[in-house]
Amino acid sequence: MEKSNFVDQIRVFCRSGHGGAGSKHFMRTKFNAQAGPDGGDGGRGGHIILRGNKHLWTLLHLRYYKNVLAEDGQHGNKNNMTGRDGKDIIIEVPLGTIARNEENELIEGEILEDGQEFIWIKGGRGGLGNKNFATPTNQAPEYAQPGEDGSEGWKVLELKVLADVGLVGFPNAGKSTLLSSITAARPKIADYAFTTITPQLGMVEYREGRSFCIADLPGIIEGAAEGRGLGHRFLRHIERNPVLLFLIPADSKDHKNELAILFSELEQYNPELLDKKFIIAVSKSDMLDDELKEAIAKELPKNIPHIFISSVSGVGLQKLKDMLWKELQPE
Repeated sequence: MEKSNFVDQIRVFCRSGHGGAGSKHFMRTKFNAQAGPDGGDGGRGGHIILRGNKHLWTLLHLRYYKNVLAEDGQHGNKNNMTGRDGKDIIIEVPLGTIARNEENELIEGEILEDGQEFIWIKGGRGGLGNKNFATPTNQAPEYAQPGEDGSEGWKVLELKVLADVGLVGFPNAGKSTLLSSITAARPKIADYAFTTITPQLGMVEYREGRSFCIADLPGIIEGAAEGRGLGHRFLRHIERNPVLLFLIPADSKDHKNELAILFSELEQYNPELLDKKFIIAVSKSDMLDDELKEAIAKELPKNIPHIFISSVSGVGLQKLKDMLWKELQPE
């Protein structure tokens, strides 16, 4: 159920509407059989528009919406009547959605705010009627423009989770347990790898009624930047998080190496990820004494703040919130 309810990538075939043709018509009245050109312009083809909706959190509603075909504009008519514009199609998407052209993989637009709209694919322009081509030397033009064709092609919508803090770590590092301890979120928790296969969001209640959003992301493994495990589908969501919380379990065989692998995968996927703010949390630390904590601390980078926590006993969780808030609100 978890997998079917969260969809973060959709491939759709889109076609905007064709513009209507201009009319080639001449006015004829009772007293003047050659009253001049009166052909109206054609209507514009329908646009395909993306609109941000803060109440959506997945692209699930578009899963079976495979063909998006906008309406064509109507042709112009006599008596200078302009054809009706084709009806626009508005696709509502969650915040953090990127629109991409599948053929060249170029990003065509991005939705970050509620109610934000942009024309993803423009409809074809309507053709001009023959009235527009009348001149003193050509008072009866026999020509009107055809409508402009709409655009079509395969497009991709990608969702990158918008959260203040992203939880990064190997499978079974305790990320879901931490999320359930400091938020009201209830992700699936089990003692096998890849329990979390889709991002889980939760709001952390902080002091004086303040709060921030934290995301439990699927576990990373060595080779994720090359597509192993959940690969790019996981790493894509990290790009949106200003602060990354690395979770290293206390019972790890090699804390230093595990952390090095995580940094390496981020760098291989996108070197700009290393410019984010980092905090290291050693989970399951209720099983450690002071001597072991000191030994583990020596293996961690000196330039990154770290903390020992236990999601089960609650040790260090409030201090962790303080550290995260400080990074999010440095003032």
